[in-house]
Amino acid sequence: MFNDWIEIGARLALSVLAGTIIGLNRDLHGKPAGVRTHSLVSLGTALAVILVVPLHDDVAMRYDALSRVIQGVVTGIGFLGAGVIVRDAAKKHVSGLTTAAAIWFAAILGLACGAGQYVPVVMALALGLLVVLCGGPFERWFRPRGAHEDDPSNPPPP
Repeated sequence: MFNDWIEIGARLALSVLAGTIIGLNRDLHGKPAGVRTHSLVSLGTALAVILVVPLHDDVAMRYDALSRVIQGVVTGIGFLGAGVIVRDAAKKHVSGLTTAAAIWFAAILGLACGAGQYVPVVMALALGLLVVLCGGPFERWFRPRGAHEDDPSNPPPP
């Protein structure tokens, strides 16, 4: 019984840690969804999986329930992500897409944490961090000078 509590605690704690790391990146970039949003999304999805597939149950017997939880999260989290996407029609500019993707990613990490898939979570989190930390500079390196509206050093023409 005590080992079950430790396992559940580890799954939930890893989900919060993963969400916190992603949320911290978004917060440091001044985005509307930060540490709390990403952590809660990841924690909530981990808990949803734990509720559907308790520790000692045969996962094969619960694939249908787990599948429904995953489908619901993947679909439903889109509404939260859509809330951070802003379109400025005058400037023909869309912002918030990376934060929306990060929220979706935090949800999937939470699902994996809830399922006890520690290795895939750590590997995906490392790769996700690589993308959010290096993706912007990588894009700018390949972009011709002044060719993209997201570049703050190149404001759009009047």
